[in-house]
Amino acid sequence: MESKTRCKWCSGIDIYEKYHDEEWGVPVYDDQKLFEFLILETFQAGLSWITILRKRENFRLAFNDFDYSKIAEYSEDKIQELLQNAGIIRNQLKVRSAVSNAIAFMKVQEEFSSFSEYIWQFTEGKPITNNPKTIKDVPATTPLSDAISKDLKKRGFKFVGSTVVYAHMQATGMVDDHVEDCWRKE
Repeated sequence: MESKTRCKWCSGIDIYEKYHDEEWGVPVYDDQKLFEFLILETFQAGLSWITILRKRENFRLAFNDFDYSKIAEYSEDKIQELLQNAGIIRNQLKVRSAVSNAIAFMKVQEEFSSFSEYIWQFTEGKPITNNPKTIKDVPATTPLSDAISKDLKKRGFKFVGSTVVYAHMQATGMVDDHVEDCWRKE
């Protein structure tokens, strides 16, 4: 089996390597997928990404395949059901924010015709390619993630601090932070 040089953060863990090789840094313009990553990143706040990846399918099942129109209509009973679901992160504030973020997401869609149009305007519709030599050169936040975070909060989104936003930008390919010796580096 051929060994690939990858960004060090994912080495040695199959689910991490698969995510790195197939998703991380790949531009996403589909609203459904952008919402999925938004939900996953907000639940990741304060936790490790591997925790979220390992629970991703549980999140998919619990949150109606990340269907924001269904999530926006979750009742208190559904929220309580989610809070009892050991397969996801059972943080009450994060569960409730998934519902309010779905509502805010649809408001953005109404204003901009799609969430993709809204979020990608911050990078003029194309990825920002950084050239980090090592993982130590990859920032946790940038002035751009600060600005996007501020705008999302103004629009009613929760758990969208600058670190979460920057991770979302990396996950959805708005930013390419693959290190220089990674096989995925363009």
